[in-house]
Amino acid sequence: MSSQPLERITIEPQQQAKSCVIWLHGLGDSGAGFAPVVPLLGLPDSLGVRFVFPHAPSISVTINQGYVMPAWYDIKGMDLENRADMAGVQLSELAITALIDEQIALGIPANKIVLAGFSQGGVMSLFTGLRYPHTLAGIMALSCYLPTGTQLPDQLSDANRNTPILQQHGEQDDVVPMQAGKQAFDLISAAGYQTQWQTYPMAHSVVPNQLQDIGKWLLARLK
Repeated sequence: MSSQPLERITIEPQQQAKSCVIWLHGLGDSGAGFAPVVPLLGLPDSLGVRFVFPHAPSISVTINQGYVMPAWYDIKGMDLENRADMAGVQLSELAITALIDEQIALGIPANKIVLAGFSQGGVMSLFTGLRYPHTLAGIMALSCYLPTGTQLPDQLSDANRNTPILQQHGEQDDVVPMQAGKQAFDLISAAGYQTQWQTYPMAHSVVPNQLQDIGKWLLARLK
């Protein structure tokens, strides 16, 4: 996975790109799943935000009877402590890190890049962002958990110790229980990170007023 650049959908701003949001989709989805949210965020054209929606590779997913589908890593079971295949998580981390590095090479500084994700993509945004060696503009983690369960990932990077983190979750989420997201928030905030927790009366999804809140948060990070 790490040897091939991730395929993606890229939405360029009206003017020259000055910042970038890399948004990672959930299990079984593709970059096309979240690309339509861009105009709903209400971001001004003057911000010059490039949006990148990468596609996860298709792999066999144990919890879905081995069915091959787009996934950032294999899910081995429902138990939060052993849910994520950490070898797969680390492979995807390499590919996502390469995507961030690619944006830097294109002229977008790391501190103007937000790493975002939903569900499995949110797991990857948290894990990758906390370990990434350069200071990012922000980390956004929607309806997700830490792949390391009740512990923070190892090899945390000091570069993102003060990077704003936004964690949001649905109160009726029956795919990733809200408690799993809250547990991640408690661990991260107890370690001194600048993380924010918001919940919405929704299931495992994204709702319009949430997108408005995300837009305001992104504006504050990237202006």
